[in-house]
Amino acid sequence: MLSSFGITVSTISLLLSLSLLYLSYYDLKLSNNKISKKIYKFAFSQILFIFLSFVTLIIAYIISDFSLINVYENSHTTKPLFYKISGTWGNHEGSLLLWINILVLFSFLFLILNKDKNKNFKLYTIIFQNLLISAFLIFLLTNSNPFSSLYPIPTEGTGLNPILQDPALAIHPPLLYIGFVGSSIYFSIALAALITKVESKSLALTIKPWVSVSWTFQTLGILVGSIWAYYELGWGGFWFWDPVENSSLMPWFLMTALLHSVLVLERRIGLYSWVIILSILTFTMSVVGTFLVRSGILNSVHTFANDPSRGLFILSFLALMVFSSIFIFFKYAPVENKNYKIFSKESFILINNWFMVFFLAVVLIGTLYPVFLDTLTGQKISVGPPYYNFILAPFLLPLLFLMTSGPRHKWISSNVIGIFNIALFTSIILFFVIFLSINEGGLLLLLILLFSVYLITQTTFDFYETFKNKNINLSRIISHFGFGLLILSISLNQIFSVEKSFNAKLGDEKNFQNYTIKFKNLETFSKNNFKSVKGHFEIIDKKNITSQNLTPEIRVYNQPETITYEASINTKLFSDTYLTMSNISNTDIFNIKFHMKPFMNFIWFSVLLISFGGILQFLRFEKRV
Repeated sequence: MLSSFGITVSTISLLLSLSLLYLSYYDLKLSNNKISKKIYKFAFSQILFIFLSFVTLIIAYIISDFSLINVYENSHTTKPLFYKISGTWGNHEGSLLLWINILVLFSFLFLILNKDKNKNFKLYTIIFQNLLISAFLIFLLTNSNPFSSLYPIPTEGTGLNPILQDPALAIHPPLLYIGFVGSSIYFSIALAALITKVESKSLALTIKPWVSVSWTFQTLGILVGSIWAYYELGWGGFWFWDPVENSSLMPWFLMTALLHSVLVLERRIGLYSWVIILSILTFTMSVVGTFLVRSGILNSVHTFANDPSRGLFILSFLALMVFSSIFIFFKYAPVENKNYKIFSKESFILINNWFMVFFLAVVLIGTLYPVFLDTLTGQKISVGPPYYNFILAPFLLPLLFLMTSGPRHKWISSNVIGIFNIALFTSIILFFVIFLSINEGGLLLLLILLFSVYLITQTTFDFYETFKNKNINLSRIISHFGFGLLILSISLNQIFSVEKSFNAKLGDEKNFQNYTIKFKNLETFSKNNFKSVKGHFEIIDKKNITSQNLTPEIRVYNQPETITYEASINTKLFSDTYLTMSNISNTDIFNIKFHMKPFMNFIWFSVLLISFGGILQFLRFEKRV
């Protein structure tokens, strides 16, 4: 019953999308200035039916309806209710349905929230958005149907991968999808603006809130995914340049560039074509990330790699979307001849934009190069932190300086502001305080520390100025402060981290640097759906004369059969003590990985600050409107 109903409402959603395409195209030919009420009615019906389809799938998971292949392959009767619901989008078909729901939601919100905009501009936006919706609905119904039925009906499901049964990962995909898929609306807006020749300020005001919302959710999604990988996968760090991690980071670079470029466009200082290009590229890169995750060409713990035909569809759609966008851009893009003063605020924004594009290129090459090498030569390699650190780290210096100095300059004006000020003087003093407590660290790392402290100090002084000047952009101050704190925390984490991997038997004791690790006990027990081997370790810090007990686990799940390695983490304000263990097959020897990770809480908190700046940017826009 749920299978038939789900397919029916999804098919109706597709028909409504096609109808909206026809009605919008027909309405373009009419000379009146108001959009037909039919379009509003069909748009409301569209979101109602696509939402019904998603609710139907959620209900199927809640009641464990194993007549649906999707539920059978990704759920189990013993799963907690929370993970049954989150399992809805923990797979390819369900996540694709969530993707389409967000596409439709943004389309509907654009239509009802922009009643005062030019009629043709709105209609073209709806047309482009529904072309995307229709394409993904056809993909869903023909290749990735979450409502496909199974007969005979099994009495039990195979279950969801245990490492995906986690609160952080339950909210991680929806956050990322609002960021990923949210970029679709300004992709559609950009193409519509080109065709209807929308002027710069109007385009900026239309696109700005959507960019702020998607950028904020994308940032939060990356943060939650990073925290999950830290404590669930046993990697022992905040970022490991995993290909799927990279696929979420690449659109973020472009969103960041776009968020800043819109500020220039809003003041009619130029960058019209550049904003259009970034809008197109952002959603394009989101689809590229989707292709990488769902095509089967990447090897990662959280890919949907089980059917290459899906990747072929997305690749074909991506190619069609890119070539169509290029055609529209070159046909309708205006000619711009803007010359910017070298020390004006818009010049600094443009330079920062190019840094974002450069970072994107580095990450894209690092992600795709192993794929192409494997395809062409059969040679398998992995591109990890050394590549990214070597290339990206030097460019953090000018980026940090521009983020510090740029906001202090004026629009259009080329007046040079003195480099030396009280903020820089204070930063140098603070840097020397940090430097005196550092026993190691190369010149580059020390310079990054200095410039991150400078950014933090300058934004702190800027925050003080908000009490005098109400026009100060508080969202910029908080986001830039958060970024400075992020780079500072990562740098200190890099300098002070302690890592050690060794083999040990029960009763062994390991001494290194200022630490002693005692393997004191092993405990085995059973739960509903897994068996556990828990190690009891004592970590003695001989320098600070402290000790702590950690209990990493090895879990063996039966639905489905999976082995996971659960890290034990003792979190304090300034550092985390982190321990994992894994068994060496058919022996009583365990591989132990010990990490002392300083400033992890500051890394997470700094990203929250960056995200909060995006929220303030949106609220500031709403207040001005």
